[in-house]
Amino acid sequence: MMNFALSNQSTNHRIVTSGRQPRSVYAVWGSALLAAAIAPAVCAQNTQRSVQDVVQKESVLELRLNDGVVQFRPYAANLIETSFLPQGAAAPQSSHAVVMKPLQVPVRLRQDKEQIEFRAGDMLLKISKSPYQVSYFYKDRPLLSEQQGFHQAGAAQVVDFNISQNEVLYGAGARALGMNRRGHRLPLYNKAHYGYEERSEQMNFSMPLVYSSKLYGIHFDNASTGFLDLDSHKNNRLAFEANGGRQTYQIFAADQWENLVATYTTLTGKQPLPARWILGNFASRFGYHTEQEARTIVQQYKTEAIPLDAIIFDLFWFGKEVKGTMGNLAFDRDSFPQPEKMMADFAKQGVKTILITEPFILTTSKRWKEATEQRVLATDTQGKAATYDFYFGHTGLIDVFDPVAKDWFWNIYAGLKKQGVSGWWGDLGEPEVHPSHVQHKTGSADQVHNIYGHEWAKLIAQGYQKHYPNERPFILMRAGYSGSQHYGMIPWSGDVNRTWGGLRSQPEIALQMGMQGMAYMHSDLGGFAGANLDDELYARWLQYGVFQPVFRPHAQEEVASEPVLRSAQAKALAKAAIELRYQLLPYNYTLSFLNHQRGLPLMRPLFFAEPANPALLADASSYFWGNDFLVHPVLQSGQQQAEIYFPKNGPWLDFHTGQRYAAGSRAAVSLQADRIPVFVRAGAWIPQAQGLQNTTQFDVSKLDLHYYYDEEQTLSEGMLYDDDGLTANAYESRAYAIMRFRGQKQQALQSRQKQLTLSFDHEYGKQYVAKDRNWRLVVHQIKQRPQSVKLNQQDIPFTWDAQKQELSLDLAWKARQQLRMQVLWADTEK
Repeated sequence: MMNFALSNQSTNHRIVTSGRQPRSVYAVWGSALLAAAIAPAVCAQNTQRSVQDVVQKESVLELRLNDGVVQFRPYAANLIETSFLPQGAAAPQSSHAVVMKPLQVPVRLRQDKEQIEFRAGDMLLKISKSPYQVSYFYKDRPLLSEQQGFHQAGAAQVVDFNISQNEVLYGAGARALGMNRRGHRLPLYNKAHYGYEERSEQMNFSMPLVYSSKLYGIHFDNASTGFLDLDSHKNNRLAFEANGGRQTYQIFAADQWENLVATYTTLTGKQPLPARWILGNFASRFGYHTEQEARTIVQQYKTEAIPLDAIIFDLFWFGKEVKGTMGNLAFDRDSFPQPEKMMADFAKQGVKTILITEPFILTTSKRWKEATEQRVLATDTQGKAATYDFYFGHTGLIDVFDPVAKDWFWNIYAGLKKQGVSGWWGDLGEPEVHPSHVQHKTGSADQVHNIYGHEWAKLIAQGYQKHYPNERPFILMRAGYSGSQHYGMIPWSGDVNRTWGGLRSQPEIALQMGMQGMAYMHSDLGGFAGANLDDELYARWLQYGVFQPVFRPHAQEEVASEPVLRSAQAKALAKAAIELRYQLLPYNYTLSFLNHQRGLPLMRPLFFAEPANPALLADASSYFWGNDFLVHPVLQSGQQQAEIYFPKNGPWLDFHTGQRYAAGSRAAVSLQADRIPVFVRAGAWIPQAQGLQNTTQFDVSKLDLHYYYDEEQTLSEGMLYDDDGLTANAYESRAYAIMRFRGQKQQALQSRQKQLTLSFDHEYGKQYVAKDRNWRLVVHQIKQRPQSVKLNQQDIPFTWDAQKQELSLDLAWKARQQLRMQVLWADTEK
């Protein structure tokens, strides 16, 4: 029996170990499960490393090793941070990703001369003292164990782990590899991939984050360039390799995927709630050359009655040519003689103006002299503005790590905002070309490369917080880092090829990035690169776009990205897709709120519902849109039929036809040209808007509310979030409303009647101006005509459609009123 020393979180406790060699770790712990979990580590651990001293400071455990100090710091009951500081090393810089403050977590330390057990909430660490080695558990379930731990391998700092044989690995940022990323050694270096299709190992977001199908995650808290090795040698080894920087990682675990992702987004920051208009339709291409061209496009949307909320200007707004003008960052008055009036006219129509900006200042630009005189550019090793060539010309790079440069850059944004700009597109922010010799205020190019876009988004976000605190910024960027969502970054998947292969990679990229906190990852709808005119591809991509976070067709101008410029058939299909997007605005805005509050992705893999189903762990053919939609994009040309799995959190109803599919079943579904397969979860409440031409017309008092009743669902709940759609921190300022819906199937008091009780409640923030609502309620799957419908005990008129099996009625809901509705019909089974 082991003789343990005990301590709790309220004391500082030290035990200096003896130099005696320990018994076998297996003999000490005597657990077959643990032995299986850490067996690979025993032959691979760092045999020269041992624990010399054990110190507990409050809830933090500190181990002094013969070659440095390891510190274990709990952040939450399911989250713990591990840091290593080698002997003689300077204290590392603070984290660029972590915003969470550690919570109070109950801890318990037990040890003898040979091993340590440190329990912090639901996390358990089992540590061998000599040789030093640590294994991690969650609720006594083994997760993974360090192999050699932190060590130097040539020029790289490495930390590696033993993982189990069959777990599936996700993460590492935006890649096109298939959902299971195990077996790859992936570069951690943000880099654009022009014209990619179904495979890309290196793209604009390279996150040092890994998730496992065993429901744990590990975030390597180091922004340096390097590699993630996800068992590339097939020896059950996970490794993080960095070119310097912090030697810190956080391990977290959960029982459900939603909670796992929520833990990570709590650690690195939740996404601020974006303005409601970003869920609308964008007009965008590379690019609008003149003011008149832009005005014509906006007018065409209006003429065709295709909803529109924003227009995006690519680089021609500041120059007539692609090359030589980058860095002007001011309207070219020849091509745009009255930009202020143009933007004001657009705003009157409910259309926001968004401008592209880049961090490169060309030597031929109008701002080169100003930038060099004010010393806002990154430097060379001699302290002079570093210049080099890339596609657009001879350039310098704004040093977004320098406070002087940040102020200079922000003042440009503020000036353009005063002219009428509503949002910002940050392009080439990897940065696209970033030579190693370039020096920034806080480090070399290689040290800060992966956080350049992150800091750029932070610059804009903090500018708004300081100067426009009531506004929600729009920050569209293609490169970032762990936690970039905290600054409101809206990422997109880069210059994808305009092909079916390009389309096929998009669900995977969006699903993976949503799990990694970047819930608004989306694609250039229709594809960007190449002059490929394919109306079927275009329609299928836009139909998929209805159920991705941002609806933004964008492409090189050889083939139009705007539906108003496509063939009659393509335009009709695009218009139908866009109109459906606007119908779902209240549902989608509620998803945005849930993302803001809980970090939940908008697009979610099927394994979120069935984490133990091995058939789903690498599947991106279908996905959830929020909790209540199942979406199956059409990704093959000429496809006539799709084999679809209907997850066990159903049953599922065809959104367009009402056909019912049993939970856990598979079915071959015929495809239609005017839509992709979309299904609604039985029991779902789906609020919809009708007739919107842009989001400024949205009125929460006039909605359709669809309830998908099902005999198998005895109880179901839904919600709708509302605020003004524009004011920052509306929820936190209590300027919001949450409307809650509940459906409960009951046996009526009379034995030969069935009863469905529907409840409508609300929660108002003190600053929300409530008003009466006049909604249309539609209850699906009512298979026989109700005998009566009562609202707050009063009979009300209703309509029942026998063919559609739908009950519909007008729902007059007073501002402060709670409603109870009873639908009664004969129980024909008795």
